[in-house]
Amino acid sequence: MQRITITIEDDLLGEIDAAAKARGYQNRSEIIRDLARAGLQQSAEDTAPAGQCVAALVYVYDHAARDLSKRLVQNFHGHHDLSLATLHVHLDDDSCMEVTALKGAAGEVRHLADHIIAERGVRYGRVVMIPTTADKKPRAQKHGHKHD
Repeated sequence: MQRITITIEDDLLGEIDAAAKARGYQNRSEIIRDLARAGLQQSAEDTAPAGQCVAALVYVYDHAARDLSKRLVQNFHGHHDLSLATLHVHLDDDSCMEVTALKGAAGEVRHLADHIIAERGVRYGRVVMIPTTADKKPRAQKHGHKHD
């Protein structure tokens, strides 16, 4: 293990110290190591995997935003081959959350997810992409279930 010196703004250090206290860290080094690992993992996830993938796209949007629902539907219809299913949840008078399962070429899945998240009226969006192997044969299931 190496000892390093870094410079951090007071506000950011305050947030790190508050998070460390709330999560029960013993010292700054432990939380900074974990935050660095999480940042590196997120950065790796942000780079679209090559090949095929499955993904979960989660987004919260203002259901009253002009034509947003129509634009979201058009986006998915334009990529109907990628979308498997969508769960729609009413959060409050103004907000809805949708979780959409996607499957296909990683670049196309990332492209669609980025377009949905970027739509005006979408307040929050996140996609989790999981690489799959296209040529993998399904395992035999003990209970007669076959998964696609």
